[in-house]
Amino acid sequence: MSVTVVGSLNEDVLVAVGRLPGRGETVVGRAAVLAPGGKGANQAAAAGRLAGTGVAMVGRVGDDPAGERQRGALADAGVDTALVLATPGHPTGSATIPVEDGSGENLIVVVPGANAALAPDDVDVPAVRGAAVVLLQLEVPLATVRAAAGAASGTVVLTPAPPQPLPPELLQRVTVLVPNEHELVQLAGADPAPRTPAELAALARTLGAAATVVTLGARGALVVPEDGPVLLQAPPPVDALDTTGAGDCFSGALGTALARGADLAGAVREAVAAAALSTTGPGARGALPDAAAVAEVLPRVPAATRVHGAAVRRRAGGQGRR
Repeated sequence: MSVTVVGSLNEDVLVAVGRLPGRGETVVGRAAVLAPGGKGANQAAAAGRLAGTGVAMVGRVGDDPAGERQRGALADAGVDTALVLATPGHPTGSATIPVEDGSGENLIVVVPGANAALAPDDVDVPAVRGAAVVLLQLEVPLATVRAAAGAASGTVVLTPAPPQPLPPELLQRVTVLVPNEHELVQLAGADPAPRTPAELAALARTLGAAATVVTLGARGALVVPEDGPVLLQAPPPVDALDTTGAGDCFSGALGTALARGADLAGAVREAVAAAALSTTGPGARGALPDAAAVAEVLPRVPAATRVHGAAVRRRAGGQGRR
């Protein structure tokens, strides 16, 4: 099994607040903590914890102490960081994240730093070309994401965050697209409004990816496959402390399960379990589970339910994308 993550590495500043601020509002935080982050690195750390071996990270950090801390944190999670390159003249990326007491909900403001210097040439490497699964996000330049998807020979999983228009040639290379509900609505050009799972599935069908998995927070995930019924997979019950990075943990766990040979529905079942467990500790990586923890909670994951009213898409000629 091999999983390669191409994406961002950030140093997070987590700020505990009684409630999240509104537009133009100031709230007083009660504590601030530095922690490793970045959507790419979070996914890699989650995959490394679950797989134990065979996970690599491709990215850029600054030639600074923060960059060394990010590499060290990934190595501690079992991730190969040989392709995480120091970038003179650029600081390591950073993110400021207020986290609401009680609910664990958060807001995130990212400064890309060295992540913006990750170039297409950086991803034309054996670790990308030969990986069973390549995990991508959009906190690095879109041209680099396209180059990585084009170089990959295995399964390509794209988390379209932060959301931006996706070129058709990129979507044609994506095996599984993993937006959250808000990203899905933006990518589909739809008006923000409450939607049923069947309505969300219909939006997902318009995007052009082979399969889509829509993450729904505490409600779990919606599986919209290339062929077959749409499924709603609820997570196991947990006491959530902090939801920061739960979506990244989901994608890392999804990629790990797919690389191990699980089908999409089975991989999503494991991913909702891992993501739920990740919310029980502070920060994006404070409670990343290992394989044993996920195996222990899997019996408490509800069975997936079929979404009625969602059309089943059949593949023309029985041929689908890789």
